[in-house]
Amino acid sequence: MQRITRANKHILLFLLFIALPALAFAQKKVTLSGYVKDAETGETLIGATIHIKELSQTSTTNAYGFYSISAPASNYTVIFAYGGYITRVDTLALVTDMQYDAQMNNQVQLAEVEVYARGNDNVKNTEMGTVSLSVDKIKNLPVILGESDILKAIQLLPGVMAAGEANSGFYVRGGGPDQNLVLLDDAVVYNTGHLFGFFSVFNSDALKNVTLIKGGMPANYGGRLSSVVDVSMKDGNMKEYHAEGGIGLIASRLTLEGPIKKDKGSFMLSGRRTYLDVVLKPFVKGALSNSGYFFYDANLKANYNITDKDRIYLSGYLGLDKFRFQGESGNFSAEIPWGNNTATLRWNHLFSNKIFTNTTVVYNDYDFASSFKAQQATFKLSSGVRDWNIKSDLDYYTTFNHHIKAGVNYTYHKFIPNQISGSLNDSVELNPDNALIKYAHEAGAYIMDDFDVNKWLRINAGVRYSWFGQIGPYTDYVYDYRNQRIDSTIYGSGQLIQNYGGLEPRVNARIQFNDASSVKASVAKSYQYIHLLSNNGSTLPTDIWVPSTLRVRPQQAWQYSLGYFRNFLDDKVEASVEVYYKDMKNQVEYRQGYLPSSLTDPELDYVYGTGEAYGSEFFINKTRGKFTGWIGYTLAWTTRQFPDLNGGKRYPAKYDRRHDLSLVGSYELSKKWVFSGVFIYATGNAITLPSNLYFIESSLVQQFSELNAYRVFAYHRLDLSVIYKPQRKKPKKRKWEGSWAFSIYNVYSRQNPYFIYLDTEGDVNTGIDVKVKQVSIFPIIPSITYNFKF
Repeated sequence: MQRITRANKHILLFLLFIALPALAFAQKKVTLSGYVKDAETGETLIGATIHIKELSQTSTTNAYGFYSISAPASNYTVIFAYGGYITRVDTLALVTDMQYDAQMNNQVQLAEVEVYARGNDNVKNTEMGTVSLSVDKIKNLPVILGESDILKAIQLLPGVMAAGEANSGFYVRGGGPDQNLVLLDDAVVYNTGHLFGFFSVFNSDALKNVTLIKGGMPANYGGRLSSVVDVSMKDGNMKEYHAEGGIGLIASRLTLEGPIKKDKGSFMLSGRRTYLDVVLKPFVKGALSNSGYFFYDANLKANYNITDKDRIYLSGYLGLDKFRFQGESGNFSAEIPWGNNTATLRWNHLFSNKIFTNTTVVYNDYDFASSFKAQQATFKLSSGVRDWNIKSDLDYYTTFNHHIKAGVNYTYHKFIPNQISGSLNDSVELNPDNALIKYAHEAGAYIMDDFDVNKWLRINAGVRYSWFGQIGPYTDYVYDYRNQRIDSTIYGSGQLIQNYGGLEPRVNARIQFNDASSVKASVAKSYQYIHLLSNNGSTLPTDIWVPSTLRVRPQQAWQYSLGYFRNFLDDKVEASVEVYYKDMKNQVEYRQGYLPSSLTDPELDYVYGTGEAYGSEFFINKTRGKFTGWIGYTLAWTTRQFPDLNGGKRYPAKYDRRHDLSLVGSYELSKKWVFSGVFIYATGNAITLPSNLYFIESSLVQQFSELNAYRVFAYHRLDLSVIYKPQRKKPKKRKWEGSWAFSIYNVYSRQNPYFIYLDTEGDVNTGIDVKVKQVSIFPIIPSITYNFKF
């Protein structure tokens, strides 16, 4: 028996030895990786879905179109999907690691094939309050004066509110305009508007992808409390030279793109300019002929694959607005130029089929200036921000399909708050009592993991550490009660004056009930170290970016979100209901009654308080078919409380709107005709008005109400548009393609309030007649634009 036992042991060992390779192979995981690209242009596709059918396993491409997914060695059906593209279904034998670049066809080329929009990503992923917008769909929407605008399209989404009539500024979930992080190819855009905000700085022809994140911000983003708008420019066509553009009523644009070397590198150049100043100049005589306004912007991008594992990108943006006024007498003139300049250099490196890195260097310059001249006197006011930034990000796709992201970020800031200077007869009369220029370091590091715990629970968890430090050169003055300097502290160049920092945990979770529905929750902590201050009581360009300093503490917020997500009609319709609560600390405003008449540091006139925002958002989005569009509705409350404002009592914020409704629809009647419409309804903005009037020594004195105690009338508007694309009788690819865009803004000419003011007539003897008057600026406005491609 003992011999038999030993023999059995030997046999078992031998069989185990023989079976080891098979067991190892059975458990072995292999990796499928590569890029998802547009088959016609070679452009990489951001956020494309890769799904292994047999395993119900899904991955998505990163910001550069790269994906990686691991599975046990076998034969699989792999489905590649992207919004507006034809679903690609491939049978792949994954025996060893495989690199596979999926080429996807746009629905325009293969219209008879069913188009897969986003599948049930709306249900399956952990994203909350995140929407990716198709630039082509944005171009179909009605626009004012013929200029399509991605920021105005974003304003139509629930939780996002327009800053004003036809204005590209926006507020997200009760946050201020400075609490939105707007990125263009990783460069921060400090000023998003042309023509004092009526048009955005983004030329749609130059853009590839637009993503809005308004809840559950992942750990790789930082520096703002409310939202991220991440905009990517086109890389350029890798295969052929092409051009597209448009001729509108007030502006024209042209974009050129093509290969530097076919399938190795490409470029894109895009420009846009208004020409009202040129058109009107022959009709304006005298000194006024030197008055006018124009803006222009230019986008450029080039990329090249140095090796199979290395790719470099160079992109830039240049934009300028310029307003000039020359009085008829010639004794008074004004000039107000402002604009953004950015440059971005990026290097992608693939260390392996699981590790992708990107290193980015960014230069950013924003300037706003105004100068006035009256006879021998001159007056100048200037502000701006200049940044130098470097960051590195890593994507690690583990064998067990954890997607780990990590990165570091550093920015050197130079802030120029409002600097006032002037002269009289060439002798200096006005100088600030301090240089006012402030310098700062900002840094951050993060790590996050996106993974499935089981079939029904998926988690995206991460943490970010951010740090900010004000540095010299700087002189800090001490003032007495009469605002007179009594002492000072001088800090040398590079000397650390004050620093702040903290951990920012971020967690998103999804519980999936079935293929069509899920519940998601998120919690996020955020710090914001730079602030935009707006003085509502002045017409001067005094909206300035300022850093956290000795006196100014960083803003911070906790945001909590909970949502139910449901798809209908084979995922053609996506629906969601989200509720949120946001608690904000260290909010910054000017003191009540402040006017920029002092030459002292403006931060002496800041006041600090708290903010609270909560509400619910309803969203129904039809993504496929001849009719597409969405319904978005927001029910929200936003309040502020400052010890030094409104007697310390809580008050509604300027952008507190109880109801906000958007109806957006687009119908493709045929290849020739596309009809679109937008309807908007919103509760009026909160405002402060005089509540009592009385006389003191025959002078009329106004006593104002509590802050934002009144509201302007509700805002509503209907816009319509028609796109006409001439078609040849015989289907043939043409070198020149043209289309006409007809649009009507404010169809029923609703006189929406732009601002409200109090008008008084008479005197103490005859009596005072007081009226509240409304100023409206945009009646019904038709427009026509001719767009072309070749």
